[in-house]
Amino acid sequence: MRRPATAAVVVALASLGLIAPATSATAAAQDYRCQDEWPGRDGYVRVWEHYGCDGLPLGKDVGDDNSWSDSVGQFQTPAHTLASSVMNSGFIGGKDVVAFYAAKNYDYTQGYVCLAPGEKWADNLTDNYFYGTGTVVNDRIRSHRWVNASGCAAGSWLT
Repeated sequence: MRRPATAAVVVALASLGLIAPATSATAAAQDYRCQDEWPGRDGYVRVWEHYGCDGLPLGKDVGDDNSWSDSVGQFQTPAHTLASSVMNSGFIGGKDVVAFYAAKNYDYTQGYVCLAPGEKWADNLTDNYFYGTGTVVNDRIRSHRWVNASGCAAGSWLT
């Protein structure tokens, strides 16, 4: 009687082993696509509509943008409802971190996240949450600005 149960456990564990590489392969493909999009240090923040730096580019900017839901600046509506991957190819030094906000006008009380220049990109915003609110970042960025690393809390960093 124990042998069928043992066999079921072995099959279940083997199945888990088969699932993990597929998930890893998807993550590797997303990372590879972002590597392809990496321009080097050119001073920009870049955003795409799909995971893995794929789909339509929603914009790129060397400056700040206080509203992604208007028709002004480098990020315009509907960017505020579509951003799924982001990249920081900004220059190193000074304000080299991009802070993304859940609200317009850099309102940090509604939540924010930061992307360090060393991280380069966050290829899937569904596994990141706004600091201060715990809301998923994906498809919810409303503004961004360049800040010093000291402007970001320990739990606010995108990965």
